[in-house]
Amino acid sequence: MEKIDKLDRKILEIIAQNARIPFKDVADVCNVSRAAIHQRVQKMIEMKVIVGSGYHINPRKLGYNTCTYIGVKLERGSLYKDVVPEFEKIPEIVECHFTTGPYTMLIKLYAKDNEHFMELLNGKIQEIPGVMSTETLISLQQSLKREIPVFSF
Repeated sequence: MEKIDKLDRKILEIIAQNARIPFKDVADVCNVSRAAIHQRVQKMIEMKVIVGSGYHINPRKLGYNTCTYIGVKLERGSLYKDVVPEFEKIPEIVECHFTTGPYTMLIKLYAKDNEHFMELLNGKIQEIPGVMSTETLISLQQSLKREIPVFSF
């Protein structure tokens, strides 16, 4: 596997701040050609250092005013592989993690309001075979969201 060098890290720092920045501008900051930036970014995509691209959508602007994290306990940890496809059928679930600690899984979901949240929790999530119990944490405000730091060393 190829390694990420200092130039790659500088490129990552820049595009992590603004994925829409033109390669020409990145090239100017890095003092290299636009072609070099294009090749480096393509290499990092192929290496899966860069995964995905696109826009971040503000859920509140679409009417999803309740953000929750739900700790899910399963009857057996091995049911994880059966429960994930069921969670994938619920579009309001935006993240799912297999975890250590008191929960088998941790999910993040957005609901329009508390009534909608209750429908999702009681009518869908808790009805999935293998789900033993849930514990909900409602996010009152997101204070920080960022990418992992790209250190130059």
